[in-house]
Amino acid sequence: MITVAALYIYPVKSCAGVRRAQATLDARGLRYDRGWMIVDGHDEFVTQREHPRLALITPQLEADTLRLTTPEGQAVSIPTTGVVGPTRRVRVWRDWCEAVDQGDAVAQFFSDWLGESVRLVKMADSFERRVDPRYAKALAFTGFSDGYPLLLVSEASLDDLNARLDTPLPMNRFRPNLVVTGCDRYAEDGWQQVQINTLTFDVAKPCERCTVTTTDQATGERGVEPLRTLATYRRVGTKVYFGQNIIHRTAGTLTVGEPVEVVLREQSRS
Repeated sequence: MITVAALYIYPVKSCAGVRRAQATLDARGLRYDRGWMIVDGHDEFVTQREHPRLALITPQLEADTLRLTTPEGQAVSIPTTGVVGPTRRVRVWRDWCEAVDQGDAVAQFFSDWLGESVRLVKMADSFERRVDPRYAKALAFTGFSDGYPLLLVSEASLDDLNARLDTPLPMNRFRPNLVVTGCDRYAEDGWQQVQINTLTFDVAKPCERCTVTTTDQATGERGVEPLRTLATYRRVGTKVYFGQNIIHRTAGTLTVGEPVEVVLREQSRS
């Protein structure tokens, strides 16, 4: 039986994740997931691609507060609700989004950590960032993710990859939201639709992997794996894929341990 093995949210894009036993799905995905984002002086998004040490910033959700902490213990807190500062337009990939500046204290916190002037913004509550309609079967939205509200990876796929590596890697290299267990390796490649409890998810497209996967999420150090090995057997053209981007149809709640039913399969993708 396929079940939900783990749930993760990443409140600040490219910072460390938070593991959850239960998570709420809202219109954009798991609540608080990629709700905040760091931007540079041109209001362009900043990620681990440029600054791998962002992985070392640990978020903690406490009631109505998001607390962010460095490995040395420096910390700053911001509210999870309400307006903090002025609205500004910021860009993540090709999308310009309406966002709310989170104030000077947290901006200084990240600027000191990265060694350049940056700001932290939160997606405006009223803003709707659409998922690419080429891959969404219906109107769908996401936060500051790379493009889709949820990323699914199976434990079996990671096990297969690790069997090919000299040093096994943890799941956090792939920064999934939903980890499943009980299926064959890469079975998720052939799924079109899954159901968890009463919630239906459409499998949109395979996830293209980037240099973030080569960053040790515990140290911020960057290497060559797993991209080097994945390229030997998970490459299509110039792109390397691992995991599946999925889209939820309705709001609800996900809980670790719940069964996952594969409703539709596409044999040509398996």
